[in-house]
Amino acid sequence: MNSDDEEINPVTMLLLNTDNNQLTKNGKTTELAPLPVQDKTYHLTSINSTLTIRQLPSQGLSFQLWPAAETFVKLFDTYKPSNTDPFSVTVTKCANDRKPIRILELGSGTGIVGITAAAILGGEVTVTDLPHVLPNMEYNVELNREVVVSGGGEVRVARLSWGEVGDMEVIGRGYDLVIGSDVVYHDNLYEPLIQTLKFLLLGSGDQGEKEGERVFLMGHLRRWKKESSFFKKVRKMFRVDVVHEDGPSSVSRTGVVVYRFARKDAVFR
Repeated sequence: MNSDDEEINPVTMLLLNTDNNQLTKNGKTTELAPLPVQDKTYHLTSINSTLTIRQLPSQGLSFQLWPAAETFVKLFDTYKPSNTDPFSVTVTKCANDRKPIRILELGSGTGIVGITAAAILGGEVTVTDLPHVLPNMEYNVELNREVVVSGGGEVRVARLSWGEVGDMEVIGRGYDLVIGSDVVYHDNLYEPLIQTLKFLLLGSGDQGEKEGERVFLMGHLRRWKKESSFFKKVRKMFRVDVVHEDGPSSVSRTGVVVYRFARKDAVFR
């Protein structure tokens, strides 16, 4: 562990169902290897529907649910255009009476956040990640297709390696809102993520939008002190505001924070 890092075990912050994944003997509990498949359900009160997400813990971190993703699910589930909290105001401003809202998610992992957004907002959502992550994401999209379609939404799965010009050009900039949860994790990906955000937020739109209309909502749970270098860099390029903050939890001294990235000259009311 780097001396600059917090003494936090990030694996304990994953939303795994470990009820049947522990061995207790003589009063001592031992964690066993992750189960090959774990399903987690989310009941969305706003549309009275349930989503089911398949996790594959043995395949790696991208196949598991993270705390910031769950925060996004809760925020979308309580969203109303009339709400005055900063998160809701941002979503409403990005929608701008356009139906359906077009959303791009970075580092989607299991796809839960994008699927939720599509189901609740009736949006056209593109969920993205590295090629090896896409099959499980596609499985979850198909598993929840009926709920998404019934809400007027649509989810498309696409490859996006941050910083790769070819991938970014294929994805394009034709979105009203960009989202991501727990994407600031590996420090070797800070710069590729920043380059992707510059492409998406600082470039001109694909479909006639004025520059500066797009924002990036990022859910983040602080784990390492070195993450401050990422925020130091992005604050030089973007306006960065906090639009939501959870309290501490049983696994972290700090809660999930949702940041809003926008052009320096962006105005929010």
